[in-house]
Amino acid sequence: MANTAEFARYPSLRNAPVVITGGASGIGAAMVEEFARQGARVGFLDIVEASAARLIENLRPQVEYVPLFQPCNLTDIAALRTAIEILERQFGEIRVLINNAANDERHRFLDVTPEYWDERMNVNLRHQFFAAQAVIPGMTRAGKGSIINISSIAWIIPSIGLPAYVTAKAGIIGLTRTLAHEFGPSNIRVNSVSPGAIMTERQRRLWMTPEYLTEIRERQSLKRELAPEDVARMVLFLASEDSRAITGQDFIVDGGWV
Repeated sequence: MANTAEFARYPSLRNAPVVITGGASGIGAAMVEEFARQGARVGFLDIVEASAARLIENLRPQVEYVPLFQPCNLTDIAALRTAIEILERQFGEIRVLINNAANDERHRFLDVTPEYWDERMNVNLRHQFFAAQAVIPGMTRAGKGSIINISSIAWIIPSIGLPAYVTAKAGIIGLTRTLAHEFGPSNIRVNSVSPGAIMTERQRRLWMTPEYLTEIRERQSLKRELAPEDVARMVLFLASEDSRAITGQDFIVDGGWV
């Protein structure tokens, strides 16, 4: 990770209650770390408890408020609602929601069954709607809030070999725009971020063959690898009051691929 002194600090994020889904690893873990370093009160949801525990222990000596982990399978909407209620009781009304959790499992179009389709929508799209639904009442009472939905450039390129995932990520853009208009009068901002080829541990392990790395470098305008914190820092800006006039927009973090 680069020297954090090089990057912006946002006073409006200090003490802010923040919820991050899928925060135990990858881009989500980078977000947990970046928000905690800003002095935010971070709660994060995930199913991978061991990774969450390691992340917390690494951050414990470095941050003012140690992030709070709530184990949660986001396909269980009742459990999602309960987890957010627990975090609200701990922190107060949620000021920032980052809908990050997703799974880009590859699948062939002809192999997709109705059951697999529904499962992919549950993993990649449905929980974003219901997490937003859970925090909107508190944000409305507070008269402000920021929701950031994580999409992907996969639907723009477009990618092949994972059509259900691509559909879900495109749907996130539509969800973002409609919620931005619906809740703008309550001073709740809703934006999305679409990452490109981000070099998480999982992506390196599963997909980053030498051939694909070469393709990425050829397609990107910036000839360097993109790190999870590159996405997290865009999300920091959108969560902060520095972006208070911005809503209903999608921000691409892909090194100039699209």
